[in-house]
Amino acid sequence: DPKTQTRADYRHSLKIPVRLADVDIYQHVNNVVYYSYFDTLVNDYMIRFGGLDMVNDRVIGLVVETACRFHQSLEFPSTVDACLRVAKLGTSSVRHEIGLFREGEIHPAATGHFVHVFVERGVQKPVPIPANIRTCLEKLLS
Repeated sequence: DPKTQTRADYRHSLKIPVRLADVDIYQHVNNVVYYSYFDTLVNDYMIRFGGLDMVNDRVIGLVVETACRFHQSLEFPSTVDACLRVAKLGTSSVRHEIGLFREGEIHPAATGHFVHVFVERGVQKPVPIPANIRTCLEKLLS
């Protein structure tokens, strides 16, 4: 059950401050913002630890599948502990699994996944994950 997972089930984390703009009329973080947190977490990791250059790299990762399960609300002001692991690492694709935790909470407020397929920029055909990105992703395999 994803909502019983803990931070220890993940290999990397990033603190993301909740902005006032993230909150909707119901006074909680809007559901589409959770996907923004996913994207921030995954790309921050690949940039900092894999050398990803989204502007100049010949090979880019396209998100082809994503999902999110909401377990608790996130609110402003707070900080989200966004946690990451890799569930599957293929030749040209990777499945990232994410847990978003409220500060001090053991169980996630939301869980989800992101599937990236790496393609040659402009051609959009799958290619092998670049070695530098693969190396950093291997460290997150669960």
